[in-house]
Amino acid sequence: MIFKVYYQESINEVPVREKTKTFFIEAESVRDVYAKIGDRGYNIEYIQEVKGVYLQYEQQNEDFKVLEI
Repeated sequence: MIFKVYYQESINEVPVREKTKTFFIEAESVRDVYAKIGDRGYNIEYIQEVKGVYLQYEQQNEDFKVLEI
């Protein structure tokens, strides 16, 4: 499954919408996503499974790239 992770660069910063970044990652579950990126020090706001039409839409973006861990 592909997940879209919304995050802030630093866990010490207060989340601000304008500074929110995203990346895509392949994992078995949300728990697996946390296990894969837990050591990066990100302030995770939200993790969303991306599938179907929404995944097709995201794949059309030239910046679409699945993070390899």
